[in-house]
Amino acid sequence: MYMTTEIIKIIEGGLEKNREKVLSYASLLAEKLRQEGENKFADRIKSVLEKRTVHPVYMDEFLNKPVDSDSSLDMVDVSFSPKRDEQIILPEITELKVRNYVSSLKNRNQLIELGVHQPESLLLYGPPGCGKTSIAHFIAQQTGLPLVTAKLDGLISSLLGSTAKNIRKVFEYAKERPCILFLDEFDAIAKSRNDSHEVGELKRVVNSLLQNIDDFNENNILIAATNHETLLDPAVWRRFTTVIEVPTPSKEEILLLLKNFLKSIECEFINDNKKLSVIGSLLVGFSPAAIKTLCYNAIRNTVIAKSKLLSYSTFIYEIYLFSGEKVNDISLCSFLNNHGVSQVQISKLLGIGIRQVRHLLKEEGGGYDDGIQQELTD
Repeated sequence: MYMTTEIIKIIEGGLEKNREKVLSYASLLAEKLRQEGENKFADRIKSVLEKRTVHPVYMDEFLNKPVDSDSSLDMVDVSFSPKRDEQIILPEITELKVRNYVSSLKNRNQLIELGVHQPESLLLYGPPGCGKTSIAHFIAQQTGLPLVTAKLDGLISSLLGSTAKNIRKVFEYAKERPCILFLDEFDAIAKSRNDSHEVGELKRVVNSLLQNIDDFNENNILIAATNHETLLDPAVWRRFTTVIEVPTPSKEEILLLLKNFLKSIECEFINDNKKLSVIGSLLVGFSPAAIKTLCYNAIRNTVIAKSKLLSYSTFIYEIYLFSGEKVNDISLCSFLNNHGVSQVQISKLLGIGIRQVRHLLKEEGGGYDDGIQQELTD
């Protein structure tokens, strides 16, 4: 039974005369004791807490959020997620690193007992929509801790001098409570101080951020995420003991994402390896968020069309629309035909005659190779 971190936090709160900190960590300590079967000890702690407060401690202490004095906006969001073994579809090496990080958090007290005491800070970087925020929520679920997410619209003040103060408020709020502090879009407050385009006040904001991270990292959990890692100040990287890249998914991972996002509807192509392979190739470079949106668009339009089956031709059509290309009958027909959609299916999909489809394909300079077309329809 090692609850080193919680005991240290309770002692710190007592010495600081910080009632909220003592109550929050004492409540967390009771929960952990109960998980280990120490019910009598947990009940004694809960009994003491109930005599000292008239409301549940662990959750309610998060309600008093810090606000920006200029805009009166909340500077954090707090989410409480039930602990469950949720599947995350990531590149194998990325998932392994994430799960290793979770394991280090779960074994934190035992590591401290062995003299291995280092910051549990994590920096996630990669293209937008690839799962950095989902990973932060997954880690919170696995550890059973609330996720405190800093809100940039409340954190960055219109008065530059107030931004550093707001950063300090957010870190102090998170220090007083058992939680994970999550700084999303981290580059907005951690830009390189060597950037000649930034004014001096913003450079002082980075200095303040680094100082707060150093102080916070001693006994707390920090996760930051950025889509623009090249903009980060070099000194920021040294503050994180774990750095994980979250890239766009490979073709194999895309196929898993498709099966996950389309599981609620019957799909013509989901068990057809040839058609699924074509779709997977078209989606290479797409983020999981973009793939999810595309899948849901296809499902919605299938439902609107009063159909119970999501067809291959409909999904290829949705990929064309989602790509952002200007809709043009000639290029659309060519795209569909070149990716295994027959002329008859194009005619039905676009509501035009078969002769017009052939005419449009002829204008484009040909059509889909009959051999490959046959291979997809076999």
